[in-house]
Amino acid sequence: MSETQPPYILAIDQGTTSSRAIVFDQSGKIISQAQAEFAQHYPKDGWVEHDPEDIWRTTRDTAREALETAEENGGEVVAIGLTNQRETTILWDRETGKALYNAIVWQDRRTMDVCTKLREEGFEIHVTARTGLLLDPYFSATKAAWILDNVDGARARAENGEIAFGTVDSFLICRLTGGETHATDATNASRTSLYNIHDNCWDDALLEKFRVPKAMLPNVRDCSDDYGLTDPELFGRPIPICGVAGDQQAAAFGQACFEPGDIKSTYGTGCFVLIHTGDKVLHSQNKLLSTIACRLDGKTTYALEGSIFIAGAAIQWLRDELEIIKSADETAALAESIENNNGVYLVPAFTGLGAPHWSPSARGLVSGLTRSSGKAELARAALESVVYQTADLMNAIARDGAETKTLRVDGGMVANDWTMQFLADILNLPVERPKILETTALGVAYLAGLKVGIFQNIEEIAERWRLDARFQPAMSAEERAGNLSGWADALRRALA
Repeated sequence: MSETQPPYILAIDQGTTSSRAIVFDQSGKIISQAQAEFAQHYPKDGWVEHDPEDIWRTTRDTAREALETAEENGGEVVAIGLTNQRETTILWDRETGKALYNAIVWQDRRTMDVCTKLREEGFEIHVTARTGLLLDPYFSATKAAWILDNVDGARARAENGEIAFGTVDSFLICRLTGGETHATDATNASRTSLYNIHDNCWDDALLEKFRVPKAMLPNVRDCSDDYGLTDPELFGRPIPICGVAGDQQAAAFGQACFEPGDIKSTYGTGCFVLIHTGDKVLHSQNKLLSTIACRLDGKTTYALEGSIFIAGAAIQWLRDELEIIKSADETAALAESIENNNGVYLVPAFTGLGAPHWSPSARGLVSGLTRSSGKAELARAALESVVYQTADLMNAIARDGAETKTLRVDGGMVANDWTMQFLADILNLPVERPKILETTALGVAYLAGLKVGIFQNIEEIAERWRLDARFQPAMSAEERAGNLSGWADALRRALA
């Protein structure tokens, strides 16, 4: 790169419903971006799959498009950061790079019976003690074992070292580097149910119990680290990959949640609340997860996390299955068109309920419908459901003794002012929206930039955070209590 060319960072954000690529400059400004949706596959009730080739194709194509557009403006991409949908599991042939089976998505519930059996054996306490997680089909271990058990010859080949296991980041790193690197970062590893977050290593006892051969596993590296060079044929030259983190940890990094008590909530396909707990693992008494927040220069920091399976996906359901809206943008106007929810509540337990309920058998429910209920009520109920689920998480965090003064938000849904005001009202807490909403991509751009020296330290990154809007609670206590009472009733019905 010449001295006159500003350095850019390409952030790859491989999500549940689409792949995106965003190029940032040194100030965090977006120079270019590209996005492509891909198909969701539901072969059976509770099963969710992606075609790994769709994941790769959309990632490659959007990265090329964003990079080429950015460099036409005179800068040069000097590093790549990668963030991804977590827990989604892929097994592939080490020699050919071809997947053995479709990617089993984090939302998938097919291994519920396996998890129930292990829980009845008393194994969950060991999983939680080592990984900070619960026994649930959400996590990667039982997904990997399912593929090994259901693809002919897969288990024997895996034990011989012919098969690679990984979350989406590992699969993409392998493809991007032309098969040269099989690696993951500590945050993604911490979501597999196979990684000991205290000792920072794959756990032999867990590998044995979940029946996952160690020969399959990727090397675990820091979030800001050397992940190899891209195949020169992809982008016309090799580019270093040097920042990797799971999507929620990346968002927390992009939101500058670096100190104990800092908290963010990301609203994408699902919703995920992370509160930073410093260099100590805090074990929740209210079914929140303990997880790795980041690992830099070998130093690990931790977080408590609450995971909501369905957030923006409820809006997609309105659009794609019910066909009552054509775009997500319509929901705010519909919600505002009625004075209140008219008693209509949606519990979007389409793939069970996550934290703090952890009920894989729960299913979606709409309650309070009358003859006059229409698309406005359904749209408002879908938006409200995201807020009520967040309230459940925030209550669990409070019961665990964590004190929060503000909530930083990001993700596609937070552009909706109506939803953010309702969130502040129901939580009775100020909600802060940053100027850059793409904090997941920004987080891995920062991590990559740290590695190549564009940013010197996290203090410099924290100073770059900028407020766009602050939403203050304005709802009366009586109205808030009434809304939450209606939600609690609908929730009981869904759990039953």
